[in-house]
Amino acid sequence: MIPFESIKAFYEANLPEAGWKGAHLIAPCPFCGRQKKEKPGRLVVLLNPESYFRGHFRCLNDCVPSGFHSHFARLMDIPGAEVPGFDPDDDAYALNQNYPSRHLGMELDKFASLMSAEQYAYFGRYGISEATLKQMRVGYNGRYLVYPYFQESGFAYAAHCVLPSREQDQFWHGDETFFTGEAAIFNAREIGRCDGGALFITTSEVNALILKEQGFPAIAVPAVDQIVNLRPERLARIEHLFLLVPNTPEARLAAREFAVVVGFKARILSWPSHLKRGEDLIHLAADPAVETPKAVQQMIRLSKAFSPFSAPEKEHNRFVTQLDKEKGKALPGLATGFAKMDRHLDGLRGINIMGGPPKAGKSCFFMQISSEVARRKVPVIYYDFENGRQKIYMRTLVRLSRLAEKQIRADRLNPEESKALDQALTEFQSLLTYFRVVNDRQLTPDTMRRHIDFIRHETRKDELLIVVDSLHKLPFKDLSERRTGIDSWLRQLESIRDEHNACFLVISELSRGKGGGYGEKPDLSSFKESGDIEYSADNALVLMPDWDPMAPTANQQRKSILWMVASREASPGPVAQYELDFPYWRFKEV
Repeated sequence: MIPFESIKAFYEANLPEAGWKGAHLIAPCPFCGRQKKEKPGRLVVLLNPESYFRGHFRCLNDCVPSGFHSHFARLMDIPGAEVPGFDPDDDAYALNQNYPSRHLGMELDKFASLMSAEQYAYFGRYGISEATLKQMRVGYNGRYLVYPYFQESGFAYAAHCVLPSREQDQFWHGDETFFTGEAAIFNAREIGRCDGGALFITTSEVNALILKEQGFPAIAVPAVDQIVNLRPERLARIEHLFLLVPNTPEARLAAREFAVVVGFKARILSWPSHLKRGEDLIHLAADPAVETPKAVQQMIRLSKAFSPFSAPEKEHNRFVTQLDKEKGKALPGLATGFAKMDRHLDGLRGINIMGGPPKAGKSCFFMQISSEVARRKVPVIYYDFENGRQKIYMRTLVRLSRLAEKQIRADRLNPEESKALDQALTEFQSLLTYFRVVNDRQLTPDTMRRHIDFIRHETRKDELLIVVDSLHKLPFKDLSERRTGIDSWLRQLESIRDEHNACFLVISELSRGKGGGYGEKPDLSSFKESGDIEYSADNALVLMPDWDPMAPTANQQRKSILWMVASREASPGPVAQYELDFPYWRFKEV
């Protein structure tokens, strides 16, 4: 930021006849003589060190466009080395356009000549004077108001034609190249005049004219979704950008997206509380009960530099709130229903990735944990790409009722079994409020975020478990991108974990060793196409069977060991041994 004292000394040196009036330096205008004005006006420079517009000058005769000290230096032919903030290596931004030989000069003169008392009265409702309209060369074609879009070349190659009081009825006149993309800026030459100063960015030409009438430098884009066409490089020399968009969530979101790009110099102005949704500066200026200059000044005073970070107070409150929620809890994380596992992990937290050989029971293990978490009225979203919704529901019912699937399907149950099934069905129905299975083969991270928002809104619960079965079957563009696709999904899961404080259980495949087996003591290299698993996983686990899942003997004890191969907080090594209670699809900790 250019030091205020340098700007003050610059104006005092180059306006020797000036005198002070409060925070304003006032001098005979040095430019009126060049314009052959009969009565030279006064040049007023705002030199309030607390103002965002310090160094802004304006001739009260409007003999030249107003601006900041760099623009003043250009008009006065002052060498760059004498200008505060001058950088000899800084090249001016050049619009990547070829200017055609034909421009709208003569047509604009004709349109300006058609302006009558009726049109001037229309603008007068918003406090816009005839002098400002003539300076901006606003015209009328017999039905539509004509707003010329002058480029840095000094010529207009396109004009926006808008029906008064009905902005939706509009069309463009002239060269299409100059009413699309970054060329579609009303009063674009104002950008260069604001080097080292401040600038308003608004929507619709009338808003820009209202600001200009009040002495604020302003540009406008035709619609709010075109703010993104403004290149940050084009605005690099401006110290403060004030974004004034319509009073709608969509407009504010567009302003925030632009502010993220340009950074701290952006300030999004908030409207007074009485302004209705969809209204903007036009409505404020048309209200006789509102003093528009004071209202705008108040909005500027209340504005804050855009920050990509949460406010410290918000972060502190969020941390303390989470701390209060965890007080008195036996486990910081979610209880799995497995005592040894809960003790080892302190409950489920963060991203937990578990691998295992084919048919080792990974899905069954996670289904059991999921239903146990949901029974505690913690919402669970189960993204399934392996088993299908019906199989997951059936295995859950089998586990709850302790009746084999063949028994349930045969429908030949004794009274005790029928009672067990009825109780299980009742519990299962209650469970489904918190246990949601998704089989979306077109799943995207954004869809996942919407699912999270919905289930939290529906259940009014903060805690959340997300199960992914499995990592290697998440949707990718094509198989050639599988490795990079897995890494990309892991990045997204990290982001969702941090944004939503969500807990993940993710199934991963294992790689075969040299002999075609899976080894006895697994480690991180055991994960297939592990990519960023070692960096993304808060806990990396492997469920390793003590039996051969591919063997035809089904009556042996099906015991498996859960290994912790890497963790941010827990110790590596065996967690516990688990025995599958077949055919009830239930694991028991040994």
